[in-house]
Amino acid sequence: MENNRNFLIAMALSIAVLLGWQFLVVKPRTDAQRAAQEAAATTSAPASGAQGSLQTPQTPAGTPQASAPLPAGRESAVPSNGATGGQAREAALARDPRVAIDTPTVSGSINLRGARLDDLRLKNYHETVDDASPTIVLLSPESATDAAGLPIGYFSEFGFAGQNVGTLPGPATLWQAEGNPVLTPDAPVTLTYTNDRGLTFRRTVSIDRDYMFQVRDEVRNAGEAAVSLQPYGRVTRFSKPAVTPAWVVFEGLLGVFGEQGLKEATYKNIESEGSVKPDAASQGWLGIADKYWATALVPQEGRSYQPTFQYSASGRPFYQTDFLAAPVTVAPGASAELTQRSFAGPKVVELLDHYEKDLNIPRFTQLIDWGWFFFITRPMFTAIDWLFKFTGNFGAAILLVTVALKLVFFPLANKSYKSMAKMKEVQPKIMELRERFADDKMKQQQAMMELYRQEKINPAAGCWPMLVQIPVFFALYKVLYVTIEMRHAPFFGWIQDLAAPDPTSLFNLFGLLPYSVPHGLMIGVWPLVMGVTMFVQMRLNPTPPDPTQKMIFTWMPLVFTFMLASFPAGLVIYWAWNNTLSIIQQSVIMKRNGVKIELFDNIRDVFRRKKKEA
Repeated sequence: MENNRNFLIAMALSIAVLLGWQFLVVKPRTDAQRAAQEAAATTSAPASGAQGSLQTPQTPAGTPQASAPLPAGRESAVPSNGATGGQAREAALARDPRVAIDTPTVSGSINLRGARLDDLRLKNYHETVDDASPTIVLLSPESATDAAGLPIGYFSEFGFAGQNVGTLPGPATLWQAEGNPVLTPDAPVTLTYTNDRGLTFRRTVSIDRDYMFQVRDEVRNAGEAAVSLQPYGRVTRFSKPAVTPAWVVFEGLLGVFGEQGLKEATYKNIESEGSVKPDAASQGWLGIADKYWATALVPQEGRSYQPTFQYSASGRPFYQTDFLAAPVTVAPGASAELTQRSFAGPKVVELLDHYEKDLNIPRFTQLIDWGWFFFITRPMFTAIDWLFKFTGNFGAAILLVTVALKLVFFPLANKSYKSMAKMKEVQPKIMELRERFADDKMKQQQAMMELYRQEKINPAAGCWPMLVQIPVFFALYKVLYVTIEMRHAPFFGWIQDLAAPDPTSLFNLFGLLPYSVPHGLMIGVWPLVMGVTMFVQMRLNPTPPDPTQKMIFTWMPLVFTFMLASFPAGLVIYWAWNNTLSIIQQSVIMKRNGVKIELFDNIRDVFRRKKKEA
């Protein structure tokens, strides 16, 4: 019994260390990130002039060149004329002529200088749970800054490189739009550019009703000699988000490259390495991923390309994923076509699944960081999502998944609780052996093991329910933390975001008293419920005779209550509900095995002991 309790204590302390990391490190960083986003959303209004008709370029003479170079091997292309000095987002949008984008899911514009996708808002996602709050700004012009003057430039683009073929489409190219178009799912936009060597580029940009852009380039050669062009694409970012630790969720540069599979580089890693070149591939994708959002490029399938991840600290620091494809040869009087795609939007599981299967984009769902326990995390999300569609509430889905998990592990838990009931039944004999061999620990252990063998008891059986719960706990934590479906998902009552902590606090009587509470004292209703159920579950078992163990088991529910108060509410609800089901299950099994349920006696002993000590 003592070895069993020591093992349980070791497991509990291990969990406590992980929870402490979340409470002391992860949560402050997440709060800082959320505060920065809300501050930027409050002070930055949507750009009104960017969505209208074409505007006249207003690039000042002598503007310095952009600090973000083209991907390696594109030196022949014309560099961008974006300013290195920062501008408010609205002013940056007004610099160049644009074509508006208007779909059911996104709004923004395409910059005709470079045909860049550098202005995109997500209509269905807001900064806070309030639908009146600003929508999420995903992409911004190269020279854009936020209200604090910090760079927020973030864009994707496609272009061409080549030698002795004249000026090719690149960052500084001013494309012409046919008519006065607006890009919608039903109306593609056509852009044209003709250089001084008789090359005409006709680019057709289309978008589905979600977040996938298709870029089809047709190159016509009216010259007298064949030309060789190398398509390229890049996603460039001048800002570094306030990322969470890598073990929680991946954020940074990533891609899937043929047989190599997924390659990743966190912001920290790429800053130290400078540049990473995965092997060339002929299928895959690459981009930059945040916790909930991503921007990715999909080169034309079947055409070899060289991907690169890079970071530069010279001038304005930037992060970039790019590719340089194999040359395309266009004979005189002939033409060539190239089709590529660009994704910019939320990492919705069902949507990424659709793109992966229907557009044949390999392993596109790996934009979502499912973690090491992906074989548990992904099925758990699938189950929760299916039950959400059935119930209409993610919180209710979590409760039903917990019940399902209890049923799946019922035989194991049933055996464990039976063993614990037998342990409790032979407790008097164990105490007798301890008294008899009080001076000889070796004989005491041998006698106890013989007793376990005679009674057919496994002293470690009581650990199995906790061991099973640990990977399930972290898998659910991962689902709540990384999947955008859980973002701003309401439960019932005051829980309007299952991915955020319980917003109430015991220390202002759950909002009845008109003052705010420090972060460390935000102990809401659900953390309290979890703490009470944990206390009750632990009191179903006898109080440990060892003073140290007894102290740990007494204070553990209180410690966990404070720690879990900063966790997503959905996780706390799961734990409280799981504790409740465990209490019912263990009580029924103990009763069936003829073991007295001493719950109230054990709880009363806690307070009696304190009274006697006082």
